Amino acid sequence: MNDEIVELAGRRPKTFGRRKMTPRACVADGKRHLRAFLAEVLEDLGFVTSECASADELQAVLTRELPDLILLGISADGIEPGKFLEILVRESFDGKVLAVGARESIIVRAVQQVGEEYGLAMLPPLTTPFAAETLRDRVAMLLPEEPAPSPAVHVGEALHAGWLELWYQPKIDARTLIRSGAEALVRMRHPTWGVVPPAYFIPEADDPHLRNLSEFVIERAVQDWHYLLERQGPVDLSINLPASYLKEPQAVRDLCRRVPTHPAFGGLTIEIDSEEAFRDLDHLVEVAREVRLHNIGLSIANLGANWPSLMDLGKIPFIKLQADRHFVTGSGDDRLKRTVCRHIVELAQGYGVGAIAEGVESRADLVAANELGFDLVQGFLFGKPMPLKKFAKSALTRTVMGQA
Repeated sequence: MNDEIVELAGRRPKTFGRRKMTPRACVADGKRHLRAFLAEVLEDLGFVTSECASADELQAVLTRELPDLILLGISADGIEPGKFLEILVRESFDGKVLAVGARESIIVRAVQQVGEEYGLAMLPPLTTPFAAETLRDRVAMLLPEEPAPSPAVHVGEALHAGWLELWYQPKIDARTLIRSGAEALVRMRHPTWGVVPPAYFIPEADDPHLRNLSEFVIERAVQDWHYLLERQGPVDLSINLPASYLKEPQAVRDLCRRVPTHPAFGGLTIEIDSEEAFRDLDHLVEVAREVRLHNIGLSIANLGANWPSLMDLGKIPFIKLQADRHFVTGSGDDRLKRTVCRHIVELAQGYGVGAIAEGVESRADLVAANELGFDLVQGFLFGKPMPLKKFAKSALTRTVMGQA
C-alpha cells in the first residue's frame, strides 16, 4: 500500500452499473477452502458470487461481473491486500469492501484505514470467527428490500445454456434422526438473477421441453449419485418427474436403462405429485410394477386431503406415501392438519409402505411426526436444499441438537 494509491485516487471515477436485482459479490482470498466457505454463506444470503485468488483475477472479475461487494480475506500467509486495494482504486470501484480477518490483526486495521483514506466504501471489518447473522448485518444494505421479479427465462434456454443443476435436501429417519437419503430438486443458476427456484421456469405439462427437463434430472441425478458415492458412500436419492413423462413407453425404458448398475446402488425413488397421479392412477400402477424390476420405486408425493383416493385399492406397488408440507408444518398445534397426517400414516401402514413427512420446520413438527408414526421426515429443521458439493460435505448423521 504505497504512494501509487494516492495518484490513482485522484483519477476521474469510472462508474460501475449498480444492480437493483440480485446483488453480486466477489470473494478474494488466497485459500481455496476459505473462498468456498465465504461464497456459500453469501449465496445463502442471496448473493451471486464469484471468486478470485490473485490481483489479476480481481481485475477480470471487476470488468466481467460488476460486483457490488468485495469480500477481502486477510491472513498472514494469504493474499497481498495492498495490490487488491490498488486495483480497486485504479478502477474507481464504487461498491462496498469488507475486510475479513483475525480479531487482533494489525493488517486488517491497516487495510481498513488505507481503504477509507482513499475513498473506498469500507464496511466495518468482519473478524473471525463470525456468525452468519453478523455477516448478514454487515451487508444488509446490499440485499434487496423486496424479492427480485421472476426472470423471463424459458427452460429450453436454461437447458441449452447449462444453467440447471440439482440441489439436495436430506431425508431423516424419524426415530434415529440419522440421514436416510436425499431429494433432488432442480434449480437454475442464472448469470444475472442468481439461483432461481423452479416455480419460475418449470414448463407447462404440454411444453415439449418438459421431457428434456425430465431427462436432464435423471441423467444429472445418476452422475451426482456417483459423485456422492466417491465422497461419502452410497446415498438413496429421490427425484421428481411428471406423470406425463411416464406415459411414454420409451421414456420408461430409457429410465430403467440409465439407473446405476453399481453393487452399492440401493435404488432410485421417483416422486409423482398426487394430483397428477390420481388423474391416471391405473396406468401409473402398471408403470410402478414395471420399474420395480429395475430397482426403481414410485412414491406418491404431496398427499393431503385427497388421501381417500388411494383407499380400497387392495394393494399398491408404490413404495412411499408423502404427506404434503402444508399439512405437516404446524401439525403439532393444528387438529385438522394432524388428522390428515394420521390418515396418511395409517394408509401407508395398511399398505405396508413408508410414510414421509415433508415440511418439518420445528421441534414441535418433529414431535408430532414421531407421535403419528412417520418413517422419514424432511424439512428446514434438518437443512435447506443445498448444492451438490455442499451436500457432499455435510455430516453423514445429524441430530436435531446438532442443528440447533
